Amino acid sequence: MARTGRRPGPSSTRATILAAAAECFAADGYDATSMRRVAAAAGVDPALVRRFFGGKEQLFSEVAATLIVPARALAAVTEGSPEAAGERLLRYFLSLLGDVMHPGPFFGLIRSAVTSDHAAELLRRLLADEVLGRLAAAYRSETAELGAALAASQLVGLAVARYKVRLDALATADPDDLVRWVAPVIQSYLTGSHIC
Repeated sequence: MARTGRRPGPSSTRATILAAAAECFAADGYDATSMRRVAAAAGVDPALVRRFFGGKEQLFSEVAATLIVPARALAAVTEGSPEAAGERLLRYFLSLLGDVMHPGPFFGLIRSAVTSDHAAELLRRLLADEVLGRLAAAYRSETAELGAALAASQLVGLAVARYKVRLDALATADPDDLVRWVAPVIQSYLTGSHIC
């Protein structure tokens, strides 16, 4: 008698679905991405996507959790002198966004947050609270909450202007030039010091 169900051994199906979902959210945004579209991109039955993740909100939450790992971000920014934290944060953020002409899945989170309350809440919690809020608190800024919000607005605004709107000067700018201009501003948000 033939066996039915999952084959024995490790399965990469869940990871394949997550990767396909990340690409779909990046390419199409939250509203235009359907479970059926994700299933087609992953090469699986839509019922399997629902079995692993439930609905689209849960799937998006899982994608966000794989892309924004607060511990990894905090380690990337806090290792080194406090005076260069803004630069490290900006470089880390730009590395997550990827190439201007072909942004990575992280940009899908930002893009989705514009049209979806669920996506906006996730981005607010993961990026603003768990990463930027902790960074500002770690640098003992007296205005940590406001500083974290301002840093988030700077990063998200830069991402939208460079990767979606594609303002010429931003889209063609070398990352080192962006760091030279933007990192001091982010540094001031994190530490509460004003740029003179």
